[in-house]
Amino acid sequence: MSHLLELDHVTMRFGGVTALREVDLHVDDGEILGLFGPNGAGKTTVFNVVTGVFSPTSGMIRFQGADLHTEPRAGLGFLGPVAARLGPATPLVTRRRSRNRITRLGIARTFQNIRLFNEMSALENVLVGTDNHHRTSVPGAVLRLPRHRAEEHSGRERALELLDLVGIAHRAEEAARNLPYGDQRRLEIARALATEPKLVLLDEPAAGFNPNEKRALAGLIRKIRDTGYTILLIEHDMGLVMPLCDRVAVLDFGQKIADGLPAAVQSDEKVINAYLGVPA
Repeated sequence: MSHLLELDHVTMRFGGVTALREVDLHVDDGEILGLFGPNGAGKTTVFNVVTGVFSPTSGMIRFQGADLHTEPRAGLGFLGPVAARLGPATPLVTRRRSRNRITRLGIARTFQNIRLFNEMSALENVLVGTDNHHRTSVPGAVLRLPRHRAEEHSGRERALELLDLVGIAHRAEEAARNLPYGDQRRLEIARALATEPKLVLLDEPAAGFNPNEKRALAGLIRKIRDTGYTILLIEHDMGLVMPLCDRVAVLDFGQKIADGLPAAVQSDEKVINAYLGVPA
């Protein structure tokens, strides 16, 4: 099994505060990895450095074996002919990869606090995600050229498929703000999947759910993985994480303190101490 995502000695500092300290972490292709720890452990910071909200202070993040945060940039002015002779394997300069380009590489996320376009329908929210891979130019869209119409049609079909996958196809035309809370969570997942990711980052998707809703969500997450996605999951509820995840990693005060099979991690003394507040 290959590593889809790798964090190599990643440190993230904000002034005098170290949110992540020398974190090594990997996500294997096709697995569900649970990332958990007490409040303030650094879990969401991991999501933020992976998705390009922050650049790590030090360390390296690789996605499919390549540096996630920088990309080659050649062909600038008079350097273009030189870059062409050197070839793509010898980039002259690099640039920081934007959040949008990271999404296009194949990484999507949801948020702890739901972020939907409330006045738009459920279908329109998912269509926003499908637009990420459209190639029609602005003039082509304005003139509604055949390519644009084809992309619109395929995007709508894909959006409806994803609404069906998450179980809310019957609410496609309802405004997002009118959906029940649980369906809003499912809608956000569908919109993330619409960007055609290889890796899906779910930030506390069960927040605010009752036990029955959590069980249904666990079934949906397994279904999404079985459809061909890799999942990195932040969650506080051990009862949800342990049966669901193939592997679990634990952070405490910005450091990784455990990584392994759920049963082994659950009985790890450092993990127990972190959750009970007992010094290790």
